[in-house]
Amino acid sequence: MDKMKKFDWKETIKRNIFMLKTVGLWPTGDETYGCNLYTLYAIVSTALFQFGHIFFQTVNLFLILDDLQAVTGTIFILLMEMAASLKTYCLVKNMKMLKQLMVTINSDFFQPKNMQQKYLIQPNINAWKTFVSTFWIFAVPSLFFWCSFPVLDKTVREYRLPFLAWYPYDTKTSPQYEITYIYQALAINFLAVVNINIDSLIAALNMFIAAQFDILCDDVRNLQHEKKNVIKYLKNCIHHHREILRFADYANQFYNWLLLVQFFVGGVSLGLSMFQLTVVVPFSSEFYMLLTYGNAVLVEVFMYCWFGNEIEVKSSNLSYAIFESDWTSLSPDIKKNVIILTISVQKPLKISALNLFYLSLETFVKILRTAWSYFALLRQVNLST
Repeated sequence: MDKMKKFDWKETIKRNIFMLKTVGLWPTGDETYGCNLYTLYAIVSTALFQFGHIFFQTVNLFLILDDLQAVTGTIFILLMEMAASLKTYCLVKNMKMLKQLMVTINSDFFQPKNMQQKYLIQPNINAWKTFVSTFWIFAVPSLFFWCSFPVLDKTVREYRLPFLAWYPYDTKTSPQYEITYIYQALAINFLAVVNINIDSLIAALNMFIAAQFDILCDDVRNLQHEKKNVIKYLKNCIHHHREILRFADYANQFYNWLLLVQFFVGGVSLGLSMFQLTVVVPFSSEFYMLLTYGNAVLVEVFMYCWFGNEIEVKSSNLSYAIFESDWTSLSPDIKKNVIILTISVQKPLKISALNLFYLSLETFVKILRTAWSYFALLRQVNLST
């Protein structure tokens, strides 16, 4: 095999790891949280910018339940913020396991063995980078318009805040209004960084799994080239397959609940943001904010489904890769191991959300249909009132 420099899988997600560090959600190195200043920073920032911001909006939601437009204008972003908090909880809870996964992905079993395999996995990495970049492209303008639309629409004179929320003080006087405005802007940007980077991390884990199946398929196809020690090579392939399944199982434990919540929130947010587009002033800053936000949610959900679908497709290719190798010319003992591998890969790997549905393009289409149903229902109720 061609000797090459060890491939660093973590290098792909170093920017995401850095961003998670800045918001207190990724302790240094391979460590978890301990009794130190970083843990204190994580607790204070999370309590202030996540739970505090969500609490004040939730209280206000109960005060405006008789106003359909105000409720729909609050609940779709509130649900996304709550989902970000759940992601934070799951990330912190599973930090030790995630740090171990970061070590595992750089182990010898998961390394591309030659330049051909390195080129083989590159499309997976490029796809992930494209999705994450697109996510940011829609998220950044959305955050800008969200934080500035009271100023751009000149409603700042009416002491309008970016988010409808209740506070235990009068926000229509200075300097309380300015302080609250800055607080809301900081909070939504903090939540956005948390949400985007945890989503990107989950997508990266699934991308790693899909890329590993590409490597394993290539190893199996070239089985006959290892004439010196075919049995050892084949056993390594079987072990590699087991390690991929174990990695996928641990990763799925981290985001199992998150997938269910994310898809529910994504469907609702898409439907409500489309409805809000029909009731705000066309081509206003609030209109563009909703437009970019809806597209960001669309990319977010599609990113999950795409890489889940890639895992299913690439894992199903493994059985074909076995038959593409020249296994018929091997000895009977080796053929037995080939049969063992063939039996173990008969069922493709599918990433599920609590075994209720799988990550696939079909699921993405169902979410779009659900979002349209929410929009149509709200539109009908609004027109009849």
